[in-house]
Amino acid sequence: MIGTILMERYRLEEQIGEGGMASVYRALDLRTGHRVAVKFLRQELQANPEFLDRFRREATAASRMSHHNIVNLLDIGDNPSAPYLVFEFVDGKTLKDIIGEHGQLPQGTAVQIAIRILSALRHAHEAGVIHRDIKPQNILVDRQGYIKVSDFGIARMVDTNTTDIERKQGIMGSVHYFSPEQAKGGTATFASDLYSVGCVLYEMLTGKVPFEGETQVAVAMQHVQAEPQPVRALASDVSGPVEAVVLKAMAKDPAGRYASALLMAQALHAALLPETTEAAQPALLEARRVGLPQRVHARAGRQSRILIVLLSLVLLVSIFTGGFFIYRDIVNTTRTPLLTGYLLDAAVREAEREGIKTRIVRNPSDEPVDTVIDQSFDVGMPIKRGDVLLLVVSSGPARKPVPDLVQTDLAAATHQLERIALEVLVVDEPISAIPRGTVLSQEPAAGTVVDAGSIVQLVVSSGQAVVPELSGLIWTEAADVLKRAKIAPGKVSYIETEATSQQGRVASQLPVAGEKVAEGSTVDMVVYAAAPTATPDGDGKGAGN
Repeated sequence: MIGTILMERYRLEEQIGEGGMASVYRALDLRTGHRVAVKFLRQELQANPEFLDRFRREATAASRMSHHNIVNLLDIGDNPSAPYLVFEFVDGKTLKDIIGEHGQLPQGTAVQIAIRILSALRHAHEAGVIHRDIKPQNILVDRQGYIKVSDFGIARMVDTNTTDIERKQGIMGSVHYFSPEQAKGGTATFASDLYSVGCVLYEMLTGKVPFEGETQVAVAMQHVQAEPQPVRALASDVSGPVEAVVLKAMAKDPAGRYASALLMAQALHAALLPETTEAAQPALLEARRVGLPQRVHARAGRQSRILIVLLSLVLLVSIFTGGFFIYRDIVNTTRTPLLTGYLLDAAVREAEREGIKTRIVRNPSDEPVDTVIDQSFDVGMPIKRGDVLLLVVSSGPARKPVPDLVQTDLAAATHQLERIALEVLVVDEPISAIPRGTVLSQEPAAGTVVDAGSIVQLVVSSGQAVVPELSGLIWTEAADVLKRAKIAPGKVSYIETEATSQQGRVASQLPVAGEKVAEGSTVDMVVYAAAPTATPDGDGKGAGN
Protein backbone atom coordinates (compact mmCIF):
# COMPACT_ATOMS: atom_id res chain seq x y z
CA MET A 1 0.00 0.00 0.00
CA ILE A 2 2.82 2.42 0.80
CA GLY A 3 3.49 4.62 -2.23
CA THR A 4 0.04 4.01 -3.74
CA ILE A 5 -1.57 7.16 -5.15
CA LEU A 6 -5.34 7.38 -4.69
CA MET A 7 -7.54 9.41 -7.02
CA GLU A 8 -4.33 10.77 -8.61
CA ARG A 9 -4.01 12.90 -5.49
CA TYR A 10 -3.27 11.12 -2.19
CA ARG A 11 0.05 9.27 -1.87
CA LEU A 12 0.13 6.82 1.03
CA GLU A 13 3.23 7.29 3.18
CA GLU A 14 2.86 5.30 6.41
CA GLN A 15 0.34 3.21 8.32
CA ILE A 16 -0.38 5.06 11.54
CA GLY A 17 -3.19 3.04 13.08
CA GLU A 18 -5.28 -0.09 12.91
CA GLY A 19 -8.45 -1.07 14.70
CA GLY A 20 -11.01 -3.81 14.55
CA MET A 21 -12.79 -2.14 11.67
CA ALA A 22 -10.33 0.01 9.74
CA SER A 23 -6.71 0.80 8.97
CA VAL A 24 -5.45 4.38 8.86
CA TYR A 25 -2.59 5.71 6.74
CA ARG A 26 -0.86 9.04 6.65
CA ALA A 27 -0.82 10.36 3.11
CA LEU A 28 0.39 13.42 1.22
CA ASP A 29 -2.12 15.48 -0.71
CA LEU A 30 -0.16 16.10 -3.92
CA ARG A 31 -2.35 19.08 -4.82
CA THR A 32 -2.01 21.03 -1.59
CA GLY A 33 1.16 19.57 -0.04
CA HIS A 34 -0.75 18.92 3.19
CA ARG A 35 -0.73 15.68 5.16
CA VAL A 36 -4.05 13.83 5.36
CA ALA A 37 -5.28 10.64 7.02
CA VAL A 38 -6.82 7.93 4.83
CA LYS A 39 -9.09 5.42 6.55
CA PHE A 40 -9.70 2.07 4.81
CA LEU A 41 -12.29 -0.50 5.77
CA ARG A 42 -10.29 -3.64 6.51
CA GLN A 43 -10.16 -5.99 3.54
CA GLU A 44 -11.75 -8.94 5.34
CA LEU A 45 -14.76 -6.76 6.24
CA GLN A 46 -15.38 -5.25 2.82
CA ALA A 47 -17.83 -8.04 1.91
CA ASN A 48 -19.75 -7.72 5.19
CA PRO A 49 -22.91 -5.62 4.62
CA GLU A 50 -23.15 -4.54 8.26
CA PHE A 51 -19.63 -3.16 8.37
CA LEU A 52 -20.03 -1.56 4.96
CA ASP A 53 -23.16 0.14 6.27
CA ARG A 54 -21.32 1.28 9.39
CA PHE A 55 -18.50 2.66 7.25
CA ARG A 56 -20.97 4.52 5.04
CA ARG A 57 -22.70 5.91 8.12
CA GLU A 58 -19.39 7.32 9.30
CA ALA A 59 -19.02 9.07 5.94
CA THR A 60 -22.59 10.37 6.17
CA ALA A 61 -22.12 11.59 9.73
CA ALA A 62 -18.78 13.24 8.97
CA SER A 63 -20.15 14.92 5.85
CA ARG A 64 -22.75 16.71 7.97
CA MET A 65 -20.12 18.40 10.11
CA SER A 66 -17.34 20.94 9.81
CA HIS A 67 -15.98 22.13 13.13
CA HIS A 68 -12.57 23.07 14.55
CA ASN A 69 -12.92 20.47 17.34
CA ILE A 70 -13.84 17.62 14.99
CA VAL A 71 -11.53 15.64 12.70
CA ASN A 72 -13.14 16.84 9.51
CA LEU A 73 -13.87 14.71 6.44
CA LEU A 74 -12.06 15.99 3.34
CA ASP A 75 -12.88 13.44 0.66
CA ILE A 76 -14.57 10.10 -0.01
CA GLY A 77 -12.82 7.36 -1.96
CA ASP A 78 -14.20 6.52 -5.40
CA ASN A 79 -13.32 2.80 -5.29
CA PRO A 80 -16.47 0.80 -4.35
CA SER A 81 -14.49 -2.43 -3.91
CA ALA A 82 -12.10 -0.84 -1.37
CA PRO A 83 -13.92 2.05 0.34
CA TYR A 84 -11.91 4.69 2.12
CA LEU A 85 -12.37 8.12 3.68
CA VAL A 86 -9.92 11.02 3.66
CA PHE A 87 -9.73 13.09 6.86
CA GLU A 88 -7.60 15.96 8.04
CA PHE A 89 -4.38 14.65 9.59
CA VAL A 90 -3.93 15.32 13.30
CA ASP A 91 -0.28 15.20 14.34
CA GLY A 92 -0.41 14.47 18.04
CA LYS A 93 -1.53 11.99 20.67
CA THR A 94 -4.78 10.59 21.93
CA LEU A 95 -6.12 11.88 25.21
CA LYS A 96 -5.77 8.30 26.50
CA ASP A 97 -2.03 8.45 25.77
CA ILE A 98 -1.73 11.73 27.63
CA ILE A 99 -3.63 10.43 30.67
CA GLY A 100 -1.44 7.31 30.61
CA GLU A 101 1.72 9.45 30.62
CA HIS A 102 0.65 12.05 33.19
CA GLY A 103 -2.07 10.44 35.29
CA GLN A 104 -4.31 13.13 36.76
CA LEU A 105 -4.47 16.28 34.65
CA PRO A 106 -4.67 19.73 36.28
CA GLN A 107 -8.30 20.70 36.87
CA GLY A 108 -8.18 23.71 34.54
CA THR A 109 -6.66 21.70 31.71
CA ALA A 110 -9.13 18.83 32.14
CA VAL A 111 -12.11 21.18 32.16
CA GLN A 112 -10.89 23.09 29.12
CA ILE A 113 -10.47 19.83 27.20
CA ALA A 114 -13.98 18.75 28.22
CA ILE A 115 -15.41 22.07 27.06
CA ARG A 116 -13.87 21.56 23.63
CA ILE A 117 -15.26 18.04 23.41
CA LEU A 118 -18.66 19.50 24.26
CA SER A 119 -18.20 22.17 21.61
CA ALA A 120 -17.70 19.42 19.04
CA LEU A 121 -20.71 17.50 20.34
CA ARG A 122 -22.89 20.59 20.27
CA HIS A 123 -22.09 20.96 16.57
CA ALA A 124 -22.68 17.25 15.94
CA HIS A 125 -25.96 17.23 17.86
CA GLU A 126 -27.20 20.29 15.99
CA ALA A 127 -26.42 18.36 12.80
CA GLY A 128 -28.49 15.47 14.14
CA VAL A 129 -25.51 13.20 14.83
CA ILE A 130 -25.03 11.22 18.07
CA HIS A 131 -21.42 10.05 18.43
CA ARG A 132 -22.11 7.06 20.76
CA ASP A 133 -18.42 6.28 21.35
CA ILE A 134 -16.90 9.26 23.17
CA LYS A 135 -13.76 8.02 24.92
CA PRO A 136 -10.19 9.31 25.41
CA GLN A 137 -8.97 7.06 22.59
CA ASN A 138 -11.20 9.04 20.21
CA ILE A 139 -10.04 12.46 21.44
CA LEU A 140 -6.91 13.72 19.71
CA VAL A 141 -4.62 16.43 21.05
CA ASP A 142 -2.43 17.82 18.28
CA ARG A 143 0.98 19.39 18.66
CA GLN A 144 -0.57 22.86 18.73
CA GLY A 145 -2.87 21.94 21.60
CA TYR A 146 -6.06 21.69 19.55
CA ILE A 147 -8.64 19.14 20.68
CA LYS A 148 -10.22 17.01 17.96
CA VAL A 149 -13.04 14.49 18.33
CA SER A 150 -12.60 11.59 15.92
CA ASP A 151 -14.19 8.30 14.86
CA PHE A 152 -17.88 8.73 14.17
CA GLY A 153 -17.83 5.09 13.02
CA ILE A 154 -20.80 4.07 15.18
CA ALA A 155 -22.54 7.45 15.10
CA ARG A 156 -26.31 7.48 14.79
CA MET A 157 -28.27 10.09 12.84
CA VAL A 158 -31.40 11.02 14.75
CA ASP A 159 -33.46 11.20 11.56
CA THR A 160 -32.60 7.61 10.54
CA ASN A 161 -33.68 4.31 12.02
CA THR A 162 -30.70 2.27 13.19
CA THR A 163 -32.57 0.17 15.75
CA ASP A 164 -32.35 -3.00 13.64
CA ILE A 165 -28.63 -2.53 13.10
CA GLU A 166 -28.07 -1.94 16.81
CA ARG A 167 -30.02 -5.08 17.64
CA LYS A 168 -27.83 -7.13 15.29
CA GLN A 169 -24.52 -5.62 16.42
CA GLY A 170 -25.37 -5.55 20.12
CA ILE A 171 -24.26 -2.83 22.53
CA MET A 172 -22.55 0.04 20.74
CA GLY A 173 -19.77 2.05 22.34
CA SER A 174 -16.86 1.41 24.70
CA VAL A 175 -17.71 -0.28 27.98
CA HIS A 176 -15.77 2.06 30.30
CA TYR A 177 -17.48 5.16 28.91
CA PHE A 178 -20.91 4.26 27.62
CA SER A 179 -24.13 5.27 29.29
CA PRO A 180 -26.50 3.13 31.39
CA GLU A 181 -29.06 3.13 28.60
CA GLN A 182 -26.41 1.85 26.16
CA ALA A 183 -25.34 -0.78 28.71
CA LYS A 184 -28.95 -2.01 28.83
CA GLY A 185 -29.08 -2.23 25.03
CA GLY A 186 -31.28 0.83 24.66
CA THR A 187 -31.10 3.52 22.00
CA ALA A 188 -28.42 6.15 22.48
CA THR A 189 -29.49 9.80 22.68
CA PHE A 190 -27.74 13.14 22.91
CA ALA A 191 -27.71 12.63 26.71
CA SER A 192 -25.73 9.40 26.19
CA ASP A 193 -22.86 11.39 24.68
CA LEU A 194 -22.90 13.76 27.68
CA TYR A 195 -22.67 10.79 30.08
CA SER A 196 -19.58 9.64 28.18
CA VAL A 197 -18.05 13.13 28.45
CA GLY A 198 -18.64 12.91 32.21
CA CYS A 199 -16.73 9.60 32.26
CA VAL A 200 -13.86 11.11 30.26
CA LEU A 201 -13.71 14.16 32.54
CA TYR A 202 -13.74 11.84 35.58
CA GLU A 203 -10.72 10.00 34.16
CA MET A 204 -8.85 13.22 33.35
CA LEU A 205 -9.36 14.53 36.90
CA THR A 206 -8.59 11.29 38.75
CA GLY A 207 -6.38 9.30 36.37
CA LYS A 208 -8.85 6.39 36.66
CA VAL A 209 -11.93 5.26 34.76
CA PRO A 210 -15.16 5.48 36.81
CA PHE A 211 -15.72 1.71 36.91
CA GLU A 212 -13.43 -1.32 36.68
CA GLY A 213 -14.32 -4.98 36.46
CA GLU A 214 -12.97 -8.37 35.46
CA THR A 215 -15.28 -8.56 32.46
CA GLN A 216 -16.99 -6.08 30.16
CA VAL A 217 -20.36 -7.23 31.47
CA ALA A 218 -19.24 -6.47 35.03
CA VAL A 219 -18.22 -2.95 34.03
CA ALA A 220 -21.46 -2.43 32.08
CA MET A 221 -23.58 -3.43 35.08
CA GLN A 222 -21.78 -0.90 37.25
CA HIS A 223 -22.78 1.86 34.84
CA VAL A 224 -26.37 0.75 35.41
CA GLN A 225 -26.33 0.09 39.16
CA ALA A 226 -23.26 1.52 40.92
CA GLU A 227 -21.99 4.98 41.81
CA PRO A 228 -18.35 5.81 41.04
CA GLN A 229 -15.93 6.67 43.80
CA PRO A 230 -16.22 10.45 44.42
CA VAL A 231 -13.86 12.52 42.30
CA ARG A 232 -12.50 14.43 45.28
CA ALA A 233 -11.75 11.19 47.14
CA LEU A 234 -9.22 10.46 44.40
CA ALA A 235 -8.18 14.05 43.59
CA SER A 236 -8.52 16.37 46.57
CA ASP A 237 -7.53 19.47 44.60
CA VAL A 238 -10.63 19.26 42.39
CA SER A 239 -13.19 21.88 43.35
CA GLY A 240 -16.69 21.06 44.55
CA PRO A 241 -18.38 22.81 41.59
CA VAL A 242 -16.35 20.80 39.07
CA GLU A 243 -17.13 17.55 40.89
CA ALA A 244 -20.83 18.50 40.84
CA VAL A 245 -20.74 18.87 37.05
CA VAL A 246 -19.22 15.39 36.70
CA LEU A 247 -21.90 13.87 38.95
CA LYS A 248 -24.74 15.53 37.04
CA ALA A 249 -23.31 14.46 33.67
CA MET A 250 -23.09 10.86 34.94
CA ALA A 251 -26.63 10.67 36.29
CA LYS A 252 -28.14 7.22 35.71
CA ASP A 253 -31.36 8.73 34.39
CA PRO A 254 -30.81 10.69 31.14
CA ALA A 255 -33.37 13.24 32.36
CA GLY A 256 -31.08 14.04 35.28
CA ARG A 257 -28.20 15.06 33.02
CA TYR A 258 -27.64 18.36 31.27
CA ALA A 259 -30.22 19.09 28.58
CA SER A 260 -27.54 19.88 26.00
CA ALA A 261 -23.80 19.97 25.39
CA LEU A 262 -23.98 23.77 25.54
CA LEU A 263 -25.50 23.76 29.03
CA MET A 264 -22.87 21.34 30.29
CA ALA A 265 -20.10 23.49 28.81
CA GLN A 266 -21.60 26.57 30.48
CA ALA A 267 -21.71 24.73 33.79
CA LEU A 268 -18.02 23.89 33.46
CA HIS A 269 -17.22 27.54 32.66
CA ALA A 270 -19.09 28.60 35.78
CA ALA A 271 -17.37 25.93 37.89
CA LEU A 272 -13.98 27.48 37.09
CA LEU A 273 -15.03 30.99 38.07
CA PRO A 274 -13.74 32.22 41.44
CA GLU A 275 -16.13 31.14 44.19
CA THR A 276 -17.65 34.49 45.17
CA THR A 277 -21.43 34.11 45.22
CA GLU A 278 -23.99 32.06 43.38
CA ALA A 279 -25.40 35.26 41.88
CA ALA A 280 -22.25 36.67 40.34
CA GLN A 281 -21.21 33.53 38.48
CA PRO A 282 -24.36 32.93 36.35
CA ALA A 283 -24.52 36.62 35.49
CA LEU A 284 -20.95 36.64 34.23
CA LEU A 285 -21.54 33.35 32.45
CA GLU A 286 -24.53 34.77 30.56
CA ALA A 287 -22.44 37.82 29.69
CA ARG A 288 -19.82 35.58 28.11
CA ARG A 289 -22.46 34.23 25.73
CA VAL A 290 -23.39 37.64 24.31
CA GLY A 291 -20.05 39.43 24.25
CA LEU A 292 -18.38 41.59 26.88
CA PRO A 293 -19.50 40.77 30.48
CA GLN A 294 -22.47 42.73 31.86
CA ARG A 295 -22.46 44.30 35.30
CA VAL A 296 -23.83 42.11 38.04
CA HIS A 297 -26.57 43.97 39.95
CA ALA A 298 -28.26 41.18 41.90
CA ARG A 299 -25.73 40.83 44.68
CA ALA A 300 -25.28 44.58 45.12
CA GLY A 301 -29.06 45.02 45.36
CA ARG A 302 -29.34 42.37 48.04
CA GLN A 303 -26.52 43.93 50.04
CA SER A 304 -28.26 47.33 49.90
CA ARG A 305 -31.47 45.81 51.28
CA ILE A 306 -29.53 44.00 54.02
CA LEU A 307 -27.79 47.25 54.91
CA ILE A 308 -31.11 49.08 55.29
CA VAL A 309 -32.46 46.35 57.57
CA LEU A 310 -29.36 46.33 59.72
CA LEU A 311 -29.33 50.14 60.04
CA SER A 312 -32.97 50.01 61.14
CA LEU A 313 -32.12 47.49 63.84
CA VAL A 314 -29.46 49.84 65.18
CA LEU A 315 -32.20 52.28 66.14
CA LEU A 316 -34.04 49.60 68.15
CA VAL A 317 -31.31 47.95 70.17
CA SER A 318 -29.10 49.00 73.00
CA ILE A 319 -26.08 51.24 72.56
CA PHE A 320 -23.64 48.35 72.86
CA THR A 321 -25.39 46.14 70.38
CA GLY A 322 -25.89 49.10 68.10
CA GLY A 323 -22.19 49.84 68.20
CA PHE A 324 -21.50 46.34 66.88
CA PHE A 325 -23.85 46.78 63.95
CA ILE A 326 -22.54 50.24 63.15
CA TYR A 327 -19.00 48.93 63.02
CA ARG A 328 -19.95 45.98 60.83
CA ASP A 329 -22.19 47.79 58.38
CA ILE A 330 -20.99 51.40 58.33
CA VAL A 331 -17.45 51.70 59.66
CA ASN A 332 -16.55 48.45 57.93
CA THR A 333 -18.36 49.35 54.69
CA THR A 334 -16.95 51.34 51.80
CA ARG A 335 -18.04 52.27 48.30
CA THR A 336 -17.00 50.29 45.27
CA PRO A 337 -14.28 52.16 43.36
CA LEU A 338 -14.20 52.50 39.58
CA LEU A 339 -11.69 49.89 38.37
CA THR A 340 -12.89 49.32 34.80
CA GLY A 341 -10.24 50.52 32.38
CA TYR A 342 -7.41 50.13 34.89
CA LEU A 343 -4.54 47.74 34.32
CA LEU A 344 -4.84 44.76 36.65
CA ASP A 345 -1.98 45.64 39.03
CA ALA A 346 -3.26 49.20 39.49
CA ALA A 347 -6.83 47.95 39.99
CA VAL A 348 -5.76 45.48 42.67
CA ARG A 349 -3.78 48.19 44.49
CA GLU A 350 -6.79 50.53 44.40
CA ALA A 351 -9.09 47.80 45.76
CA GLU A 352 -6.61 46.91 48.53
CA ARG A 353 -6.47 50.59 49.51
CA GLU A 354 -10.21 50.32 50.26
CA GLY A 355 -9.76 47.00 52.08
CA ILE A 356 -11.46 45.04 49.28
CA LYS A 357 -10.22 41.63 48.13
CA THR A 358 -10.21 40.77 44.43
CA ARG A 359 -10.73 37.64 42.37
CA ILE A 360 -9.84 37.54 38.69
CA VAL A 361 -11.54 35.89 35.72
CA ARG A 362 -10.15 36.36 32.22
CA ASN A 363 -12.15 36.82 29.04
CA PRO A 364 -11.07 37.42 25.44
CA SER A 365 -11.68 40.99 24.27
CA ASP A 366 -10.26 43.68 21.97
CA GLU A 367 -8.90 45.55 25.00
CA PRO A 368 -5.18 45.22 25.82
CA VAL A 369 -4.14 42.22 27.92
CA ASP A 370 -4.58 42.80 31.69
CA THR A 371 -7.10 45.62 31.24
CA VAL A 372 -10.09 45.39 33.61
CA ILE A 373 -13.16 45.27 31.36
CA ASP A 374 -15.86 44.75 34.02
CA GLN A 375 -16.43 44.41 37.75
CA SER A 376 -19.09 42.58 39.75
CA PHE A 377 -20.22 45.66 41.75
CA ASP A 378 -21.26 48.92 40.15
CA VAL A 379 -19.25 52.02 41.01
CA GLY A 380 -20.42 53.58 44.29
CA MET A 381 -22.33 50.51 45.52
CA PRO A 382 -21.83 49.63 49.22
CA ILE A 383 -19.33 46.84 49.81
CA LYS A 384 -17.90 45.53 53.07
CA ARG A 385 -14.21 45.74 53.68
CA GLY A 386 -12.84 42.23 53.25
CA ASP A 387 -15.51 41.28 50.71
CA VAL A 388 -14.50 39.99 47.30
CA LEU A 389 -14.85 42.06 44.14
CA LEU A 390 -14.77 40.00 40.95
CA LEU A 391 -12.76 41.64 38.18
CA VAL A 392 -13.17 40.56 34.56
CA VAL A 393 -9.80 41.08 32.90
CA SER A 394 -9.01 41.07 29.19
CA SER A 395 -6.89 38.18 27.94
CA GLY A 396 -6.57 39.86 24.54
CA PRO A 397 -8.19 38.80 21.28
CA ALA A 398 -9.94 35.45 20.97
CA ARG A 399 -7.15 34.38 18.60
CA LYS A 400 -3.66 35.29 19.62
CA PRO A 401 0.00 34.41 18.95
CA VAL A 402 1.71 32.01 21.34
CA PRO A 403 4.56 33.77 23.18
CA ASP A 404 8.15 32.53 23.08
CA LEU A 405 8.55 30.52 26.29
CA VAL A 406 11.81 28.67 25.60
CA GLN A 407 14.45 29.33 28.29
CA THR A 408 11.71 30.74 30.54
CA ASP A 409 11.09 29.43 34.05
CA LEU A 410 7.97 27.23 34.17
CA ALA A 411 6.25 29.41 36.76
CA ALA A 412 6.85 32.52 34.68
CA ALA A 413 5.76 30.73 31.50
CA THR A 414 2.56 29.55 33.22
CA HIS A 415 1.80 33.08 34.41
CA GLN A 416 2.48 34.48 30.95
CA LEU A 417 0.09 31.99 29.34
CA GLU A 418 -2.62 32.45 31.97
CA ARG A 419 -2.57 36.20 31.30
CA ILE A 420 -3.69 35.54 27.73
CA ALA A 421 -6.10 32.66 28.56
CA LEU A 422 -3.93 29.82 27.29
CA GLU A 423 -3.50 26.53 29.16
CA VAL A 424 -0.24 24.79 30.10
CA LEU A 425 0.39 21.07 29.69
CA VAL A 426 3.87 19.80 30.66
CA VAL A 427 4.40 16.79 28.41
CA ASP A 428 7.97 15.80 29.34
CA GLU A 429 10.65 16.57 31.95
CA PRO A 430 13.96 15.23 30.62
CA ILE A 431 17.27 15.31 32.45
CA SER A 432 19.14 18.37 31.23
CA ALA A 433 22.07 20.55 32.20
CA ILE A 434 19.72 23.51 31.78
CA PRO A 435 18.46 24.66 35.23
CA ARG A 436 15.54 22.74 36.64
CA GLY A 437 12.13 24.15 35.70
CA THR A 438 13.37 25.83 32.52
CA VAL A 439 11.24 25.42 29.40
CA LEU A 440 13.26 23.55 26.76
CA SER A 441 10.71 23.50 23.93
CA GLN A 442 7.09 24.28 23.22
CA GLU A 443 4.23 23.32 20.93
CA PRO A 444 2.77 25.32 19.23
CA ALA A 445 5.87 27.28 18.29
CA ALA A 446 6.22 30.94 19.25
CA GLY A 447 4.14 33.15 17.00
CA THR A 448 1.56 30.48 16.12
CA VAL A 449 -1.93 31.99 16.27
CA VAL A 450 -4.32 29.91 18.40
CA ASP A 451 -7.77 30.24 20.01
CA ALA A 452 -8.19 31.43 23.58
CA GLY A 453 -8.18 28.42 25.89
CA SER A 454 -5.84 26.40 23.65
CA ILE A 455 -3.29 24.13 25.28
CA VAL A 456 0.42 24.92 24.98
CA GLN A 457 2.55 21.83 25.51
CA LEU A 458 5.89 22.38 27.25
CA VAL A 459 8.98 20.24 27.66
CA VAL A 460 10.60 21.34 30.93
CA SER A 461 14.05 20.53 32.28
CA SER A 462 14.18 18.39 35.41
CA GLY A 463 17.74 19.62 35.94
CA GLN A 464 20.83 17.46 36.09
CA ALA A 465 22.85 16.20 39.01
CA VAL A 466 25.86 13.90 39.12
CA VAL A 467 25.71 11.18 41.75
CA PRO A 468 28.71 11.61 44.12
CA GLU A 469 30.89 8.81 45.45
CA LEU A 470 29.55 7.82 48.87
CA SER A 471 31.46 4.61 49.63
CA GLY A 472 33.37 4.79 52.91
CA LEU A 473 31.53 7.86 54.18
CA ILE A 474 29.61 7.84 57.46
CA TRP A 475 26.02 7.66 56.23
CA THR A 476 25.08 11.00 57.86
CA GLU A 477 28.00 12.59 55.99
CA ALA A 478 26.79 10.90 52.82
CA ALA A 479 23.35 12.49 53.30
CA ASP A 480 25.00 15.94 53.49
CA VAL A 481 27.03 15.23 50.35
CA LEU A 482 23.86 14.23 48.51
CA LYS A 483 22.08 17.37 49.63
CA ARG A 484 24.89 19.54 48.28
CA ALA A 485 24.64 17.62 45.00
CA LYS A 486 20.87 18.38 44.85
CA ILE A 487 20.03 14.72 45.41
CA ALA A 488 18.06 13.19 48.28
CA PRO A 489 18.90 10.12 50.37
CA GLY A 490 16.72 7.17 49.48
CA LYS A 491 16.27 3.81 51.15
CA VAL A 492 18.98 2.81 53.64
CA SER A 493 19.70 -0.91 54.07
CA TYR A 494 22.21 -2.53 56.42
CA ILE A 495 24.83 -5.24 56.09
CA GLU A 496 26.62 -6.69 59.09
CA THR A 497 30.35 -6.42 59.63
CA GLU A 498 32.70 -7.19 62.49
CA ALA A 499 35.12 -4.46 61.42
CA THR A 500 34.39 -1.66 63.85
CA SER A 501 36.15 0.85 61.59
CA GLN A 502 33.53 0.23 58.86
CA GLN A 503 30.46 0.30 61.03
CA GLY A 504 28.12 3.18 60.10
CA ARG A 505 29.87 3.72 56.77
CA VAL A 506 28.38 3.38 53.27
CA ALA A 507 29.16 0.00 51.69
CA SER A 508 27.47 0.58 48.31
CA GLN A 509 25.02 2.85 46.58
CA LEU A 510 22.49 2.93 43.73
CA PRO A 511 22.69 4.78 41.35
CA VAL A 512 26.44 4.45 41.22
CA ALA A 513 28.84 7.37 41.43
CA GLY A 514 29.11 9.44 38.27
CA GLU A 515 25.64 8.66 36.94
CA LYS A 516 23.61 11.65 35.76
CA VAL A 517 20.13 11.93 37.28
CA ALA A 518 17.37 14.51 37.59
CA GLU A 519 17.69 16.99 40.45
CA GLY A 520 15.80 15.78 43.49
CA SER A 521 16.32 12.12 42.61
CA THR A 522 17.12 9.68 45.41
CA VAL A 523 20.14 7.45 46.01
CA ASP A 524 19.71 4.22 47.97
CA MET A 525 22.56 3.22 50.31
CA VAL A 526 23.74 0.04 51.95
CA VAL A 527 25.45 0.81 55.29
CA TYR A 528 27.68 -1.40 57.40
CA ALA A 529 26.24 -2.28 60.82
CA ALA A 530 27.72 -4.04 63.81
CA ALA A 531 27.27 -7.79 63.85
CA PRO A 532 25.36 -9.16 66.88
CA THR A 533 27.61 -10.01 69.84
CA ALA A 534 27.42 -13.71 70.81
CA THR A 535 26.45 -14.52 74.44
CA PRO A 536 28.53 -16.98 76.50
CA ASP A 537 26.14 -19.85 75.80
CA GLY A 538 26.49 -19.19 72.05
CA ASP A 539 22.86 -18.45 71.36
CA GLY A 540 23.87 -15.63 68.99
CA LYS A 541 21.86 -12.95 70.82
CA GLY A 542 23.49 -9.62 71.29
CA ALA A 543 24.62 -8.54 74.72
CA GLY A 544 21.94 -6.90 76.74
CA ASN A 545 19.09 -8.63 74.86
